This record gives sequence, C-alpha cells and structure tokens, in this order.
Amino acid sequence: MRYQVLVLDLDGTLTNSKKEITDPTKRALIEIQQAGKIVVLASGRPINGVAPLAEELELEKYGGYMLSFNGARITQCSTSRLIYNRTVPQEVIRPIFEYVRDLKGVNIISYSDTEIFSAKSPCKYTMLESRINNMNVVVPDDFPASLPSSVNKLLLPGEPEALEALMPKLKAQYHGLLSIYRSEPFFLEIMPQNIDKATSLQKLLNSLGMTADEMICCGDGYNDVSMIEYAGLGVAMGNAQPAVKDSADFVTRTNDEDGILHVINLFMRD
Repeated sequence: MRYQVLVLDLDGTLTNSKKEITDPTKRALIEIQQAGKIVVLASGRPINGVAPLAEELELEKYGGYMLSFNGARITQCSTSRLIYNRTVPQEVIRPIFEYVRDLKGVNIISYSDTEIFSAKSPCKYTMLESRINNMNVVVPDDFPASLPSSVNKLLLPGEPEALEALMPKLKAQYHGLLSIYRSEPFFLEIMPQNIDKATSLQKLLNSLGMTADEMICCGDGYNDVSMIEYAGLGVAMGNAQPAVKDSADFVTRTNDEDGILHVINLFMRD
C-alpha cells in the first residue's frame, strides 16, 4: 500500500518533550510533501496553537491541513478555507458557565482565534493551556457574552479530583447534545456531539476523493484512538498509553527518539 496522507497528533507525537520538532523529522516531513504526500496536523489545540507548527512545516506551500479542536474544525492551509466546522450549541454555554463558576477548583475557558477567554482568574492549568498555545488569557466581566458568536469547544481546566466528580454530572445533563471527556487529568473537554478526529478525517478524505486505506495516523493519547483505529495504518508512539498501543497496527519509537521519522522511513518513502 502506498500511503498518501500522514496525520500527526502534536503533543507527545510530532513534538518532543521540549515541545519542539527535531530537525531530522522536520526535513523528512518537508521531503515527503515535496514528493506529493499530504500532511495533516490533528490536535485538540485551538487553531492558533496549531498554526505555528503548520508554518514551520510549510503546510501552506505544499497543500497540508490543520485539524484543530479535536476535529471540530478543519482548515486548508494554502487558502485558510474551512473544510469542516462544528460548534458548541449557543444555548448550553451560559448554563454550563453558571454551573461551573461556583465550583471550587474548576475553571471554564474558550477561545477566539487569538485569545483565551477565562471565566475566573486563571489557575495553573489555564496558564498551562496559555503556554502550550502561545495565547494570552483575558478575564471578561461576562464570560458567555464575551465569546465569539460560534465556538468550537469549551475547556474546563481544574483539579483532577474535581473534574472526575463533575464529568458524569455534565454527561448525564447533556447526553445526546455534547461530547464530554477528559483529554488530560486536569482538562475536561466539552465538544459538539459526535466530534472526534476520525469523523473529521473522514470528511477530509471525502473532500480529497481518498480513502482511509491511503492514510497513516500517528498519536499517543486517548483522543487519538479513533483516528488510529480508522486509518489504513494506525501508529502509536512508543510513549503512548497502553490502551493506545493496543489500538494500533504499529508501535513506533517515542517522541524523544524521532518516532515520526521512523514511520516516514518505513512507510512513506517511495
């Protein structure tokens, strides 16, 4: 099988422990794009957190794509055109905010393309999200009213114990309307219903006239399992959680051992 599309999670996959793309991996990714392969960056990050890495890898020049917010938005790098865009229903934002604002150890945030909006004074987990995405945090007087007219996700940063207790309550309240899950012990994601990386990649492949058999997906986290299982070749990083490795067709080296370079050399060189 000649694979034509390479889909990469970012943190723990494409980037090493220093949040950097190593030079050998970067060179290889540009080389395969020059040979006609398509590179897709697929992340839970907002678009502003994905774009710098897309720029570093020259996705705009070679026709790559950014899948942000765990798949709620797909952007074509060369034109900035939205291939797919799903948003959180407006009517749930204020009720969730009002429920969360009085809880100890839990914040609620959302995003514009350039800023993070925080309902409370930023906690350490909110500031971690700020650093990861290189986005400033603003604390408006009225959180729901300050948000853009459409948002792709809400994020609840907080103490793991508090989020563990909160998640089943929100899932019961918004069953059938929202997808709610923890991407990290300290991050509770609130997404449009039925949004995951695999669903969005299917939309992208349809627009390209391609099939999953032509695609390799690489990841390390639980939110990568859907695309790893969907891909023609699903790859787990050597540093992935055991359940993620169990879902994969192939386990590569760790993100600190150029695991993506290893995949490229094995499966993407013609």
